[in-house]
Amino acid sequence: MVEDKSRQLTLYVQSKKVVTSFYRPPASRVGLAAERADVLPSGIGGDEGAGAAEEAYFLSDDQAHCLAMAEETAARRGYRVRVVDVGKGSMLTKLVAEHLRGVERFPVLISASGQRLEGVSAFTEERLCDMMPTEMFRLRAFTYIKVRGGDLDRIKDIVLAYPEVRELHLLTGDWDAFLVLEFREANTRKRQVLDFVTERIRGLPEVVDTSTLVPEYSVSKFPMQPARPVPSPDES
Repeated sequence: MVEDKSRQLTLYVQSKKVVTSFYRPPASRVGLAAERADVLPSGIGGDEGAGAAEEAYFLSDDQAHCLAMAEETAARRGYRVRVVDVGKGSMLTKLVAEHLRGVERFPVLISASGQRLEGVSAFTEERLCDMMPTEMFRLRAFTYIKVRGGDLDRIKDIVLAYPEVRELHLLTGDWDAFLVLEFREANTRKRQVLDFVTERIRGLPEVVDTSTLVPEYSVSKFPMQPARPVPSPDES
């Protein structure tokens, strides 16, 4: 299966190097330590003066938090995040240097299209979702309505009380209002949308006309909640 490069992002983090010292047995005692491994605790044995410097790399909590956010968002929306640590000298290749030209703050998230987030404060759920548009799993529809006399105040509260009505916008021109509808059941079909409009919206005495658009396919940059599962006949 060919990997979709458009759904891959690269996250550049910058770790800090520290040098730690811990006990290591001298080379002459390695064999003995191995022979006595069943009775000696790990790392114990030999002369106490024998030590070695060890390099270790640590990621700050704020960068680790950004990494966790990016990976969780990517997993929910069908993307993949490749992590590159520029704090390690071996990772500073020419390609990395070109990608990070002009960067002053880490972490940096770069999408396949070249969009980027730079710095801890830029890592918000909204901006991560903006970089990872995904197919919508809830059906949305859009309804224009015309109200008798153009006075929407009389029915505004009634319309907004329906859970399917997510937004209401007042208009000038041929139509008086524009509704954004959202249906949480994953298997909602076009006919069910039109049934709702004709029965709940068009059925109001003040509404004299409606026109509804039901998309065939939708992509969103907004954060979205999982679709509500439809109960089986045994559960209902």
